[in-house]
Amino acid sequence: MNLVEQVREAGVVGAGGGGFPAHVKLAGKADTVIANGAECEPLLHKDAAVMERQAAELLQGVQLTMEAVGARTGIIGIKAKNRHAVDTVQAACQGTAVRVHLLGDYYPAGDEYDLVHEATGRLIPPGGIPLNVGLVVCNVETLVNIAAAAAGRPVVTKTLTIAGAVREPQTITVPLGTSLRACVAAAGGATVADPVLAIGGMMMGETTDELDRPVIKTTGGVIVLPRDHHVIARKLKPAAARQAIGKSACDQCRYCTELCPRYLLGYAVEPHQVMRSLAFTATGAAHWNEWAAMCCACGLCTLFACPEELYPKEACDQSKAEMKRANLKWSGPTTVKPHPLRDGRRTPIASLLKKLNLAQYAHPAPWQATVLAPAQITLPLKQGAGAPCQPLVRAGETVAAGQAVGGIPDQALGARLHAPFAATVAAVTPTHLLLDRR
Repeated sequence: MNLVEQVREAGVVGAGGGGFPAHVKLAGKADTVIANGAECEPLLHKDAAVMERQAAELLQGVQLTMEAVGARTGIIGIKAKNRHAVDTVQAACQGTAVRVHLLGDYYPAGDEYDLVHEATGRLIPPGGIPLNVGLVVCNVETLVNIAAAAAGRPVVTKTLTIAGAVREPQTITVPLGTSLRACVAAAGGATVADPVLAIGGMMMGETTDELDRPVIKTTGGVIVLPRDHHVIARKLKPAAARQAIGKSACDQCRYCTELCPRYLLGYAVEPHQVMRSLAFTATGAAHWNEWAAMCCACGLCTLFACPEELYPKEACDQSKAEMKRANLKWSGPTTVKPHPLRDGRRTPIASLLKKLNLAQYAHPAPWQATVLAPAQITLPLKQGAGAPCQPLVRAGETVAAGQAVGGIPDQALGARLHAPFAATVAAVTPTHLLLDRR
């Protein structure tokens, strides 16, 4: 098998949160491969831990990807503050066609459009992808998994950070399907009585109090916070209330737009105009506005920029969803020119931590060799972009460690699913598999 087939068989998806099947990217052609190690979500450290511990595998993944897409240059983007990761990766890259590009400590340095411009000076066309400008971009953990796939090892574990209101913040590697409750317990347990989880980060992650949800291929971290934390309370506010507040209170100050990273990069993203659309539709009616089309959903407008604590990011989310349902495509400007004040308007992570009231939780979360061996795991059949897996097993069957238990539907975008350990299939449902350890 070639690398594309090996990665497809191994079920590799974007491990940074996007979950796009990696074998599709490897089938393209590009002159440069970028490893995204920016990791700009406050309190998360899993990418830094991966780079520190697996620099050789990361380099191998970059080189294999370069060979597959025909690239001559490899770039690994790392925040300069992560000194240990920088030193380890730079040492590994000595004498190769792969170099390290140091990034500032701002948010969202890990946005694909931002990283591409910082590392190469190129600008992805509006609505486009890195391949449009000759680039392939993958998260660093994804590239480590590509190297493993080349050696015949499927994706059966996930590295994630457990931070926030826990006794021992740490980064651990666990079997897919492990409950978040078990991960929090491994970090010494929550220090608050009624914990709420921000899965994937405070800015772009999902907020839930369901501690028994499983770790999947895109789970980059879990931040534990008390239910009465101000940001958690905002995130839990119902969508209808968010819209009503925005409709009644937005005074069009433009702060959401003036601090928007995509706007500053030169794209036609103007959250204040999306908020304006709320005032010209009946409350509760579907609305859309093309000024949201290029929004990357970083959340800065809602959680940092807006002085009235409104919800421009959420308005953009709904606008994009409405546009998708109506099959409306971008018809605005296609030229991109960075804003002259872009460098001065970046949002430092330190300022973000203060604004989010997270500074008290800003502790190191180093990788720990914690071994979690859950007796039972839940494997969702959908763990990334595209279609859910189709079960390849039935209840009562026994499976070996690494055996494929979910396949990609014919002609569909998706990724295969494998058993993390030898197990008995306890149940097969339309949405997940339940495996009991043997």
